[in-house]
Amino acid sequence: MKDLACLVLGGGAGTRLFPLTAVRSKPAVPLGGKYRLIDIPISNCLHSGISQIYLLTQFNSQSLHSHLRTTYQFDQFRNGFVEILAAEQTFQGKDWYQGTADAVRKQIQVIKRRGIKHVLILSGDQLYRMNYRELLRTHTESGAAATIAALPVNAQDATGFGIMRLDEGGRVEGFLEKPKSEEELSQVRLPGEFFERYGKKPDGRDYLASMGIYLFDRDFLVDSLEKTDYEDFGKEVFPAAIRANHVQVHLFDGYWEDIGTIKAFYDANLEMAKPNPAFRLYDDDAPVYTRPRYLPPTRIDEATVKGSLIADGCIIGAGAVVENSLIGLRTRIGKNAVVRDSIIMGSDFLQSTADLRADAKEGRLPVGIGEGSVVEGAIVDKNCRIGANVRVQGPDSDADDMEGVVIQRDGVVCVPKGTSLPDGWTWGNEAIASQDLSDPNDT
Repeated sequence: MKDLACLVLGGGAGTRLFPLTAVRSKPAVPLGGKYRLIDIPISNCLHSGISQIYLLTQFNSQSLHSHLRTTYQFDQFRNGFVEILAAEQTFQGKDWYQGTADAVRKQIQVIKRRGIKHVLILSGDQLYRMNYRELLRTHTESGAAATIAALPVNAQDATGFGIMRLDEGGRVEGFLEKPKSEEELSQVRLPGEFFERYGKKPDGRDYLASMGIYLFDRDFLVDSLEKTDYEDFGKEVFPAAIRANHVQVHLFDGYWEDIGTIKAFYDANLEMAKPNPAFRLYDDDAPVYTRPRYLPPTRIDEATVKGSLIADGCIIGAGAVVENSLIGLRTRIGKNAVVRDSIIMGSDFLQSTADLRADAKEGRLPVGIGEGSVVEGAIVDKNCRIGANVRVQGPDSDADDMEGVVIQRDGVVCVPKGTSLPDGWTWGNEAIASQDLSDPNDT
């Protein structure tokens, strides 16, 4: 894998993940209590023997840069790196990245470097495990110029993906973006024999959806980008490449989730807290790497914890109830508080006794969830100060904002980073929530 370079696309402004992306880029969004989204593709790369990793960013990238700098450090004998390629003005262009292909085009000198034979393109907002060695094997054995990783899906899910039509050998012959009608679906439906050759049972999943994971011959990629002004791989580069070049499909049939929306993010995190999750964080063979923080162990005092994941450095008070939830780093949960079906992202810092005294003296709430409070069906971002007897629960409203708390229309309540909810706060009362985003750190 020494001749393979990987480019991870950091994405745009991340509006579908707002407010989690209000002060950070999409790949920097916390995941699983102690990780970040970017840790997934980088961990997959490292387990696959890939050590030349570039991350293309342009929005709210300070905390992401800090995380990468303090997490992924290679020794001088391995000759590996994780390097940031931020959007920048040059004599060749002054625009920001206009799409996935345009982002790679603007950094094309990087992949032109000597010794690079293949280029792997990944997304920074997907949750899955994949050995990219198998993807490379499919690519080289087929003699393809480009290879797309694909996931079997059913007819209902197919309407939300780019679906491929193949020949008997797995070569891509056509590409249909988000087919809606039965006629369109019939054009890209695959026979069951195709899956049986791979030892898989289709089980009604008769369609192959693009996962947004692409492997190119370097020279073919450079040629495709330099001779066109295409801005997007899925919508422009591949449809054109299919007509004149060999584009192969690589079948992947494991867990994969695009977590680019609040609802998908919420569901994927809570799924990891279940007793038998589809995506296991505690996999000895392929652990997810992240920044080592050297925090103390979590303390739980006569509390009830069911079906939940608790990260390091937390304090859960007596009588508290935590059910079907994910509790992030350095979270404090007060006595008799209830957290249910929720994601609590925790804090960027541990508050000392002196910090707590200073907060009390100045009339500030401590960071965490106060005594007797109830948080249900919510995402609470970092450094939030939730007072005593507060109720954070989904209201019977379709409003996007209420009392400083952002509410998604699909029913997930989001408390933005640094929000303070005073004692007794609940929907519609006169106490106004406030926010403090002055702390730039996101650790």
